Amino acid sequence: MGCLVSTPKDSGGNRRRPGNIGEVSVYVPGLRIPKPVDFFQSLGGHLSKTLVERLTALRTRIVVMAGQEAPTVTRARRKTATQHGGSTLADLHQALEDYLPVLLGLVTDGIQLQYKVQFIWVNQEDDAEETAMFNAWYEVLSVLHLMAMISFSQGNLLLLPRTSADGYQPKVSEESRRASIDIFLKAAGYLDCAVRHVLPQLPSELRRNLPVDLAEGVLRALCLQALGQGVDIQLGMAIDSAKATLAVKRRLACEMVKYWQQAQDNIMNLPLSNGWGEKHRHFIKWKYIEAKAAAYYYHGVILDEGNTEKSHGMAVAALQAADEYFKESKRACEVFNAAHPLSRNPPLWGTMKYLSEKIPKDTSSKVRINRDLYSYELIMETAPTLPDFALALKPDEYQLPPADPSWNENVQSSHIGINQVNPDER
Repeated sequence: MGCLVSTPKDSGGNRRRPGNIGEVSVYVPGLRIPKPVDFFQSLGGHLSKTLVERLTALRTRIVVMAGQEAPTVTRARRKTATQHGGSTLADLHQALEDYLPVLLGLVTDGIQLQYKVQFIWVNQEDDAEETAMFNAWYEVLSVLHLMAMISFSQGNLLLLPRTSADGYQPKVSEESRRASIDIFLKAAGYLDCAVRHVLPQLPSELRRNLPVDLAEGVLRALCLQALGQGVDIQLGMAIDSAKATLAVKRRLACEMVKYWQQAQDNIMNLPLSNGWGEKHRHFIKWKYIEAKAAAYYYHGVILDEGNTEKSHGMAVAALQAADEYFKESKRACEVFNAAHPLSRNPPLWGTMKYLSEKIPKDTSSKVRINRDLYSYELIMETAPTLPDFALALKPDEYQLPPADPSWNENVQSSHIGINQVNPDER
């Protein structure tokens, strides 16, 4: 049912772990890299030469391009092409889309080729250097994961502020923000498909032995991370819009808290012990705390619009909680950036640029009026419960494509071969 081979981290050093990944708006926890496969040795006696050659060509293209992209995928300086000849994230994504329908022929009903090929991928978050499995569904799962991580990388590049033509504060255009939301929803769709439609195809033993990069908890956390970042962008756009009400902003902030909280719940107990994995956990913790600062701020502002002493008291408590979470988020951000591989923040923009000015100012103002200075513990005890809103942002629905038509031709040619066997040889 599929043999597993995991290679310990001290056996090769094939992993690409840069010491510094530059500016990070969207954390990409390392690209898993495929290693070459000899399809002729595994499938030469089962498939036509043309189909084996096609599988080989499509996957070799991915191996080469992924190897080029991995070391530079999160570097802010890189915009379109690498130094290795122009392969881009979009090209790699297209190569994966071209490969997937041909690959899926290996798992088509009635064709017992699912366990013929040993697929090998270099891990990033797992302690094992690489994982090899004789199961084509493992390859499908790895392809979907890579498609999602490429989308995260594209989102990061879109959300790094650029110096505007007028030379003023670096900013992210509205066009880039809208495009990033679409990319996050696509990434969430790939990951949701992986969890709901691909993982169940793997035997339970193999599922238990998957590298932590592909563990269900990590895939779910990444899906929620994509949605959380999408809502963060929506909130920033609402802040910039004169038409968006406080109620809309509070709802978005509270939804963002739930996405990041669920992401943290999925990842907190997993054995993410190496650099990429620990940094991933730090990133989700930071964004969760940051989201709580935003939610408590808008909740406090709305409560302050009430006309009762109780509502004003609750408003002060909410704003003080926002201020404490904001301070804590800055500490969590420092921990994230200091974790290896090192990273740094781009210039503040969007949601946190606005809130970094408003939270300390509004909290200080309300506390002066109230004259009630609490300890951290008391603030958290008296902070009102955040409203509970249904989550509105959903992953794009992604379905695995049908197997490539070339597989039908292969089946027909196989039948012809059977029919043409010499009667004396039967």
